[in-house]
Amino acid sequence: MGFINFDKTQLINLEYSLPKEMLRSNRAGSFSCTTIVGCNTRKYHGLLICPQPSLDNSMHVLLSKLDETVIQRDAEFNIGINKYPNSYNPKGHKYIRDFSAEIIPKITYRVGGVILTKEILFVTEEQKVMIRYTLVEAQSPTTIRVKPFLAFRNIHDLSKKNIYLQTKYESVPNGIKTRMYEGYSPLYMQLSKARAEYVHSPDWYNDLEYFYEKDRGYPYHEDLYVPGFFEFPIKKGESVIFCAGTQEINPTMITRLFNKEYNNRTPRNSYENSLINSAEQFFYKHSGGTDIIAGYPWYDRIGRFTFISLPGLSQVKNGESICREVTDTMIRGMQNNLFPETGRGNNTSWISADTPLWFIWALQQCCTKGNEIKTKWKKYGDVIKRIFNSFAAGNDVISLHNNHLLHIEPSYPSITWMNAMVDGEPVTPRYGYVVEVNALWYNALMFALEASELAKDKTFTERWKPVAEGLPESFSEVFWDEEHGYLADYVFGTKRDLSVRPNQIIAASLTYSPLQEEQKRQVVDLVKKRLVTPRGLRTLSPENPVYKGRFMGDERKRDEALHQGTVHPWLFGHFAEAYLKIYKKQGIDFIRKIYEGFQDDMTENGIGSLSELYEGDPPHSGRGAISFAASVSEIIRVKGLLDHFGSGK
Repeated sequence: MGFINFDKTQLINLEYSLPKEMLRSNRAGSFSCTTIVGCNTRKYHGLLICPQPSLDNSMHVLLSKLDETVIQRDAEFNIGINKYPNSYNPKGHKYIRDFSAEIIPKITYRVGGVILTKEILFVTEEQKVMIRYTLVEAQSPTTIRVKPFLAFRNIHDLSKKNIYLQTKYESVPNGIKTRMYEGYSPLYMQLSKARAEYVHSPDWYNDLEYFYEKDRGYPYHEDLYVPGFFEFPIKKGESVIFCAGTQEINPTMITRLFNKEYNNRTPRNSYENSLINSAEQFFYKHSGGTDIIAGYPWYDRIGRFTFISLPGLSQVKNGESICREVTDTMIRGMQNNLFPETGRGNNTSWISADTPLWFIWALQQCCTKGNEIKTKWKKYGDVIKRIFNSFAAGNDVISLHNNHLLHIEPSYPSITWMNAMVDGEPVTPRYGYVVEVNALWYNALMFALEASELAKDKTFTERWKPVAEGLPESFSEVFWDEEHGYLADYVFGTKRDLSVRPNQIIAASLTYSPLQEEQKRQVVDLVKKRLVTPRGLRTLSPENPVYKGRFMGDERKRDEALHQGTVHPWLFGHFAEAYLKIYKKQGIDFIRKIYEGFQDDMTENGIGSLSELYEGDPPHSGRGAISFAASVSEIIRVKGLLDHFGSGK
């Protein structure tokens, strides 16, 4: 029995199985995402979702799903499942007997005397998905029919029946090549078995229904195009592989490629391996470099979460070298002192108050010895100088004040990580002196000074040492509230926002903290009492009158709750670090209990991964993206902290 297990008797219960989604991705930016029973419930679901740079630099659903039919003695048993208004058709979930995900997703069907398995695998660096069918048991001649449903649309849109569809196709070895619309990559669908017949019978299947989109307040009906179907005989013990990709493959290589990819997978046979396996899914190599996808199924790159994720993701196989590629890619995309935050090409946004500081934090996290710090300065010192000098020069977004603190102009109230907007207005406006921005600024200063002194860069040291020396006093004067014993979230003029939020824990967790030891202790104790949950830290104390404990409904309702009580797992990394620094070995059991508790979520939402966020109220249900890089990476980092403090170092 593997680490990730399900109640086999409940798999045919759609209330049990439909909320459970499985995700697989590759280094080429492609991914597959659907429910464990193969019924799509989001517009973001599909078997082959891949970038189309020639169109809009975004992800597109090419192959939405496959519906299979088992044929014996002229009797047909449809094992697919689709949701239509007021019904499911076909209802193939009733044939499911098992689902496992230790190596790759594997569904076991039983149809009378037939036992058939279906496994899904992504090729590591190609836009290619492979589905292997194995006939485990059969008492009479068996044929499998595979019907592909195509979308050819942006992941944020829905496909609709139209007159622009191209129904033509070309025969290729053991399959076909087709393309619904001009400008798209062609889709090759091929089989490993030579005795496979393709029957062309183009048709639209209308009004497939995605209930998650309905719940989220978006359009939720889609029309999908079925060009025809593939049909092949299969013998007991035989495996046949269906391969869909944007490039043709020699059919004789399909089985070999599948086996090679399968043998290279990290098994999900433990909690730690599941985290590592999930972490490997966020890397995206492309012609412009290497990025980290912030989360699946709808995010692309997000600058701040790229750097927040780097320390944890660097712990996977070859992770350090890949993370260097990511860092270099981000640097090449800089404008002045700003890293690309969201979007690509002409749609790129650079404005962020904290991303440059998370960049320096990430560099710091990857250093353990003096020579490593010196090497980082040699390679990245000029970038750090560019960031610092830009702050000193000031601009209409953020600037360095005479009290050594960074100040965000009020015309930019949503450039920290709490950036939700409703009707063009920020839900949690934060400007002026912002607590985690200035804590990160002090840490960045001290790390840069440490590195520059090792590298004997006297000019830099002389310029910035007075700023670093004067900052802790200013930080305490501006943010510390003696009456309440904690830090203000932000300060602008005479306004001091004393909402109990998790941003202050970052000031206590950093290697170089502007706080005194007793101040750190008070912050840690307050955050533990008011914000810590089994899934991370709430974004606002439940005692606050604007606290929202549920995250559901349309976009407006979700954005209103996003930073008003919703739990974000990545913040737990900073709480764990601050807590262990204060309580050392005495704090290990408390942190380990929460760390280990996350494994309960591995069989919910995104199977084998961790969600972007959770509701603030019990039972803290997973919400947002089903797999989020910062959530996974920071929980990996917590494991390293537990090992470190447990060793007595």
